[in-house]
Amino acid sequence: MIQSPEADIVSGVNNPSTSPTTANRTANQATDVIIVGAGIVGLAHAAHAVANGLTVTIIERDHHAAGASVRNFGHCCITAQSGELYELAQTSRKYWLEFAEHAGFWAAESGAVVLARTEAEMDVLRELSEVREPGQVELLSPAGTRERLGTSAFAVEEAHDDGGTSGAQWPGLVGGAFLRDDLRVDPRTTVATLAEWLSRQPGVDLYWNTAALGFSGSSEGVTVQTSRGGLRAKQVFVCVGHDVDYLFPDLAEEHRIQRCALQMSLAAKPSGVEFAPAVLTATSMLRYPAFTDMPAAAALRSEVLENQPELLEIGANVMFTQRPDGTVILGDSHHYHRTADPFLDEGVTSTLNAEITGRIGEPLEIIQRWQGIYASSDVAPILVREVQPGVTVVSVTSGVGMTLSFGLAHRNVSRLY
Repeated sequence: MIQSPEADIVSGVNNPSTSPTTANRTANQATDVIIVGAGIVGLAHAAHAVANGLTVTIIERDHHAAGASVRNFGHCCITAQSGELYELAQTSRKYWLEFAEHAGFWAAESGAVVLARTEAEMDVLRELSEVREPGQVELLSPAGTRERLGTSAFAVEEAHDDGGTSGAQWPGLVGGAFLRDDLRVDPRTTVATLAEWLSRQPGVDLYWNTAALGFSGSSEGVTVQTSRGGLRAKQVFVCVGHDVDYLFPDLAEEHRIQRCALQMSLAAKPSGVEFAPAVLTATSMLRYPAFTDMPAAAALRSEVLENQPELLEIGANVMFTQRPDGTVILGDSHHYHRTADPFLDEGVTSTLNAEITGRIGEPLEIIQRWQGIYASSDVAPILVREVQPGVTVVSVTSGVGMTLSFGLAHRNVSRLY
């Protein structure tokens, strides 16, 4: 049984089911950087710090990551960002691939496919293709869209280029687009693999089931009071996602952070359906800034409002990804709260899954349902604030934490030099 904070703070991953035997760092031994929160944003900061030769202590209040970082599509949505977010996303892409190689988690340069069923949808894609570098947004015919999604040559021939037939996979298309730069990772395994790799790096301590309680500064650095004792560092990054209000309620109020609750599902591997890219639809084009910046987006919103108002009513982003084991992540809706109720509306989930079934053209067997969650703010898409000397709060408040994580961490850690 754990007897003291010092006995419980050990090198490597703290397994709560076993008693640690080797003390590694105590409150009297400062580390260069403390990371509060072992989701993807926190671990990305840790990875960059380690890569720059810094000693790192990571604390996480849960026994393993269970928040936004594991409840998402596993889609790094690079192409659909704009402005500052686009620059961060491109930087993030580079480091996603670099750290995937180092840590051994799956990351695929599989891109994304946007399905278009109307000319209004194609108009948005045409406009985006025109303003991006050649090849980044590749316009596709119906047959080309199906080919990008791995449909067999026979099925593509059967569906023709006229919008498809009701019996074909990916029916009803007028075209689509391939987003070259998007990445895929597995949200169920990536964070755990990265955390385990970090725990094996020299100068890294990772403490699970250890909550941050407060922060105090002195000439010797910052002390983080935790549920297992004090830890000291030169710099602290607080990366707790939507839970900023637990530690800094005034800052959360100022930034108007809410919890965006999502309804998502997992389908068993559909028979004969395998696709590598993430798949986006019209409602995706109404949510991501690169699409909504296009002049044709207004007409698309009007079209969806007229023909499928139920999707806008639930804040739908109808999209889906296939995990390496063949299961398909389906989603999602968006509802905003200070505190999110845990209860799922089956009507919302049914609406989403029926729409996705119609897009794939094959029946889906639902094997899991869950509530996703992330930080959202109408003030700014990113919160980076030094709340006291040596303590910086970092939260992606726009639903693209996976996308921006490594780019934002690179920028923040670089500022330490």
